[in-house]
Amino acid sequence: MLQNSPCFTFNSQLAGLYIHIPFCLKKCSYCDFYSITDLSLQPVFLDALASEMIMTRELDKGFDTLYIGGGTPSVLNIKSIEIIIKTAYQCYNILSNAEITLEVNPGTVTLEQLKGYRKAGVNRINIGVQSFNSANLSFLERIHSARDAQMVVKWAQRAGYENIGLDLIYGIPGQTTSSWLKDLHSALEFHPQHLSCYMLSFEPGTPMHKDLQNRVFNPLPEHLVCEFFETTQSFLNANGYVQYETSNFAREVIDESGIKSAQSNISRHNVKYWNFSSYIGLGPSAHSFIEPQRFWNHSNVKKYVQELSTGRLPRAGKESLSREQLMIEAVYLGLRQTKGIVVDEFDKKFGVIFEVMHAETIADLEEKGLVKMSQNRCALTAKGMLYLDSIATMFI
Repeated sequence: MLQNSPCFTFNSQLAGLYIHIPFCLKKCSYCDFYSITDLSLQPVFLDALASEMIMTRELDKGFDTLYIGGGTPSVLNIKSIEIIIKTAYQCYNILSNAEITLEVNPGTVTLEQLKGYRKAGVNRINIGVQSFNSANLSFLERIHSARDAQMVVKWAQRAGYENIGLDLIYGIPGQTTSSWLKDLHSALEFHPQHLSCYMLSFEPGTPMHKDLQNRVFNPLPEHLVCEFFETTQSFLNANGYVQYETSNFAREVIDESGIKSAQSNISRHNVKYWNFSSYIGLGPSAHSFIEPQRFWNHSNVKKYVQELSTGRLPRAGKESLSREQLMIEAVYLGLRQTKGIVVDEFDKKFGVIFEVMHAETIADLEEKGLVKMSQNRCALTAKGMLYLDSIATMFI
């Protein structure tokens, strides 16, 4: 059980484990995730991470996903990743069929590393391509080239990975619908199992947000970014990819029963965040959720290491979500998935009648073609997904 913290009760679903690797060779100007470029802190961080795993040991609850993200996990050598995974298996009841994901940056990984990571237990690789266009990569201040991105995807396939995800970004200043489609075409040449297509956002506190405020560049008009989103939906759908969340697409395959399905290619770990499953986060800035409790670690490697060296968990804060807060999250997280809010589950969980509670809102949104009620689900239409945040607030 979790040490030095309240006793939590996991729900009946299988849990997920997230490990944050806080190192990058260079901080990207748009990224607001916690990371540092001082790689000399790797040894003390790895020792502290092992201590955190031991202190949060949980062998009773089953875990079917392990996600190693960052930062840039691929700055770590094969041996370090091997030790992390081995320690995780010793401290948590990770199932034999677990999805073990590792994020890699095309500018920090080799074919030999990819082979070694796979031998260490990684069975799903997520590659931060972002774009196959050199001008876009330059604007994003990525350390890799378009050629690097193509090469690393090929290497991942040569290394034997059968579950490969690619991250792409659209809405980049100077980007056109044509150039975005070219990026999508380039990605599909590799037939990846998964695609995440994120709209570029200008997060406060990032260098890119400061440049925006100083008018160093002009953002794309909203109508064009919306056009990119619609183009993404239609193009990927036409090419055998099923959208299961606002930014995520999984490739359809013929399953064991002979039915075409994308279920085997979704990110099992990320779905946990949207379905109220329990997850434990390890490493600086990592968040954990065991309903109704949420807690998070210090976003500082040195503070993280210091706390663990004295036998304390590196908790920066915690909160217990009220019924009302959980309902708000359930609405937002449900609407961002294409399956929508499963109404009878929502009603049972919160003791309400969703369709009565929001009858006027649902009727108004259905009339506008933004929401569809069918088969016990309240889901956004393709058009409605463009206005996710605004629509979600209408249910609050």
